[in-house]
Amino acid sequence: MKLVFYTNYLNHHQVLVADELYRLLGDEFHFVTTLPCDEKEMKGGADYSLRPYCILAGESCESYQSALRLARDADVCVFGACSQTYAVERAKYNPHGLSFEMAERRLKHRWMTIGSPVFRQWLWNYYRYFRKANFHELCCSSFASTDDMKLCAYNGRHYKWGYFTIVPENYMRSDGHTGKTIRLMWCARFIYWKHPELAIHLAVRLKELGYEFHVDMYGDGVLRPVIEQLSKELNVADYITFYGNVANSQIHTAMRNHDIFLFTSDRLEGWGAVANEAMSNGCVLVASDAIGSTHYLVTHKETGMIFRSGDLDSLYEQVKYLLDNPEERKRISMCGWESMIKLWSPANAAKNLLQLIEDIQAGREASIAEGPCSIAL
Repeated sequence: MKLVFYTNYLNHHQVLVADELYRLLGDEFHFVTTLPCDEKEMKGGADYSLRPYCILAGESCESYQSALRLARDADVCVFGACSQTYAVERAKYNPHGLSFEMAERRLKHRWMTIGSPVFRQWLWNYYRYFRKANFHELCCSSFASTDDMKLCAYNGRHYKWGYFTIVPENYMRSDGHTGKTIRLMWCARFIYWKHPELAIHLAVRLKELGYEFHVDMYGDGVLRPVIEQLSKELNVADYITFYGNVANSQIHTAMRNHDIFLFTSDRLEGWGAVANEAMSNGCVLVASDAIGSTHYLVTHKETGMIFRSGDLDSLYEQVKYLLDNPEERKRISMCGWESMIKLWSPANAAKNLLQLIEDIQAGREASIAEGPCSIAL
């Protein structure tokens, strides 16, 4: 079976699944990058384009033509970001060939999204080409299927998917996280829809109630000076440390040294692979209910904690529960890692995708009960 992925770049959120598929399929697997390599878009700094299965369609006319031929002829195609040209080619010349669109939620900006030229082009392509072809949806957001239903798209053909990061084979918690002082971690760009201010206001609440804690904030961005100043104005600067941008490997080490991870983004966070990383490293995830990955990865009080997006009271309640119940915090930490290794690891995602392909080609309902490639309602 020849399987081909198409998307803008091969970054660290997708390379591990791609590696697994190459291991399983060998030269029958290809990954087409549709845009020229751009270091700023690598989301982790590494360039994986030298992988033997990678075709750089954005780098030469010859590669572009090769990618078009694969879109027409491959047994199965998966189309992600910036791949509409290839998806249309597939639908026009091989409409019965099994195909998937891989997408986050389409209405991030609610109905204002309709003004986007990219959205309008997709909508035209869907109703003109994909709707009647053998196309299905791999949902990289727990909101993707509900958004599509509002658009009358892919009804009954939605499957859970996402982004996949490395999961340690063994539960790893560093001794450094033990002690009376609870260590909280925040890691993102300092921009408005990541809501770094929630971490500062949470620190004020915890300080008022006398908790022993410290918040470490990683990342940079236009709001960082504003947030640093806010911590001083609210008299919690002694409880906050700002680290700036650090290497991804250092972030993973930091997660193993922290007790709680604060994921405060709003609905503009399509997936949020930092959730995978925190859970994989045993740092209990406290995540906004508007984040794309939250409802796929987190079962409340089992594999993590969920709070109402933008609601400081709700965030405080979840964190307070973890502070007041250290044994529960340890249990949730372990359960979070177990769910990542059993369900949301790159290896399991690749295996499940091949099973889903087999199910669809055989005319069966999807046999995956949970995790990647299970039915998304």
